Amino acid sequence: MAIKKIMVVDDSPTERAFMEGMLKKRGYEVLLVDSGEHAIERAKSEKPDLILMDVVMPDVGGFEATRIITRDEATKHIPVILCTSKSHETDRLWGMRQGATSYVVKPVDEKDLLAKIAALG
Repeated sequence: MAIKKIMVVDDSPTERAFMEGMLKKRGYEVLLVDSGEHAIERAKSEKPDLILMDVVMPDVGGFEATRIITRDEATKHIPVILCTSKSHETDRLWGMRQGATSYVVKPVDEKDLLAKIAALG
């Protein structure tokens, strides 16, 4: 499946803007979402090809949103890459157990993230 539409989920406007610029520059359609709760709703309505999910957010955090999205029949086919400042191995393992396809630590290395996206497409 070719990755064309990517949903970026982050409560930080700065992070969303950075990711949007990086991805649009490479021809991806980008959906910006500011919370885990909205990510769950928009994943169902927008059907993105990929979700880049922050972990630390108010209300519904990224781990919980990932678990819900990857276990819901309507959205379980959508890969989720967690993009977070949580750099401990236990966080990475927990994220993968929630259904994440991959895990990237902030500050995001553009080449690394783009390689992970390309590997999915």
